[in-house]
Amino acid sequence: MTERIYYTDSFLHEFEARVVAVSGEAITLDRSAFYPTSGGQVFDTGWLEVNGSARVRVRDVTEDEQTGHVLHVVEGAETLQPGAVVRGLIDGERRLDHMQQHTGQHVLSAAFEKLYSLATVSFHMGEESCTIDLATEAVTAKQLEAAETLANQVIAEDRPVEIRFATPDEARTMGVRKIPPAQRDKLRLIDVRDFDLNACGGTHVRSTGQIGCILLRKAEKVKQGVRVEFVCGLRAVCTARRDFQTLTDAAAVFSTHIWELPQQVRKSLEEIKAAQKAQHRLLEEVAELQAQQMLQYAPELGSHKLVVQFFPERDLGFIKMLAQKLTKQGNAIALFGCGGSQPSLVFAQTPGLANDMGALMKDAVQRLGTRGGGNRDMAQGGAPDASRAEGALQQAANAVG
Repeated sequence: MTERIYYTDSFLHEFEARVVAVSGEAITLDRSAFYPTSGGQVFDTGWLEVNGSARVRVRDVTEDEQTGHVLHVVEGAETLQPGAVVRGLIDGERRLDHMQQHTGQHVLSAAFEKLYSLATVSFHMGEESCTIDLATEAVTAKQLEAAETLANQVIAEDRPVEIRFATPDEARTMGVRKIPPAQRDKLRLIDVRDFDLNACGGTHVRSTGQIGCILLRKAEKVKQGVRVEFVCGLRAVCTARRDFQTLTDAAAVFSTHIWELPQQVRKSLEEIKAAQKAQHRLLEEVAELQAQQMLQYAPELGSHKLVVQFFPERDLGFIKMLAQKLTKQGNAIALFGCGGSQPSLVFAQTPGLANDMGALMKDAVQRLGTRGGGNRDMAQGGAPDASRAEGALQQAANAVG
């Protein structure tokens, strides 16, 4: 079993160790300060230095649960041999970020539990943000704000964060927030003085002030409860800066202050909806007039008229509307096509006529190698390009009676 130096000192960034085994890219050491992915926290990175000069990059760290060994996945494992003495160097910036996120999670989870008795059922640390899943059906905006405020108050008080060890039986009498189900002789406990005591094997800061701050980002319903996304410390500062710059840029587009941005966005959306409705009404008027004109000059085919036309600049929505208008004004068959970014076909007839527009469209799309369908009186389908859509119209026109 690898001796885990970070258990007692999360701020240790350099250490010496002996290589126990080499298996492919995985290096096993007799002792290590590298944290392996576990308990929601991601792994450390850094270097193993050989003979005081040559370095190999540690790009991943995992845990062999059966043996208890920490496996260091490195680039250049062939330079290391069992028995060699190496110097481990932890990426300190990455380690500090992880300590801020993980200790911040302890404080935030405790805040939800103290305020609302909401237990944390899981924790995940990502590259950009972290999440906790709370055992509840819903969390209100007021509850989120209250938990965030309490957590940041604890950070501002700069309470000591200490490492303690206890047996599972002892832990049960100490008020530990969550005891892991796995059987262990000793539990490692993270004690945020007079606020939270929890079993955890991760890396943590020495006092809550070193967390910096906690910023809640969003909450969403998930299968096992409510997922709360958050960031801590320097990551929170970078996130807040990016948010502010995004809001500033958006506010500049509307020539307004960032605090008035939601009101301006809502106003613009209402104006867009109004403009879309007005445009739709105009298109309906155009379609109505155009349908009348088409029927006036369309050739007679027995008891009905046939209108065949391709519209290179129109879209599917317009030709479908036009076909509906036309077939309602009199006995008629409309075979329309359009170009643009999505070439399409629309076949329609006045209800009661003898042709089957769905069958006609099925035949057309089979030849074109596309998809489409509909019923006896109205059908639509796609076309690979404008020229083939126009050609399909003529074939359909020859097939109708």
